[in-house]
Amino acid sequence: MRMRFFLVLTALFSLCLAAGFVIAQDSATPERKVVKQTMPRYPEVARRMNLAGTVKVIAVVAPDGKVKAVEPVGGSPVLIQAAKDAITEWKFAPAGSESRQVVELHFNPTQ
Repeated sequence: MRMRFFLVLTALFSLCLAAGFVIAQDSATPERKVVKQTMPRYPEVARRMNLAGTVKVIAVVAPDGKVKAVEPVGGSPVLIQAAKDAITEWKFAPAGSESRQVVELHFNPTQ
């Protein structure tokens, strides 16, 4: 029984170390420069609601710099689609491999 407990603890510890290594690799991904940036269109319903806020997304960028996908991380559902539409049109600097870039867009109805 003690041996089984020890093996389970060892396995969990190994998984934690492996997960930490992967996270460290992700955070070390260099930021790619934005070459072409399209500003988001402020949604009319958000303007009527006087809704301001920040949308955070992860842009999956191909080696050639084109945005392949946009994954929402946080923000108002009313503003997320506008952010996704704009970032899909962005172009990043070319790189040797696909990357994931964190992007935050700030929406303010008075601008």
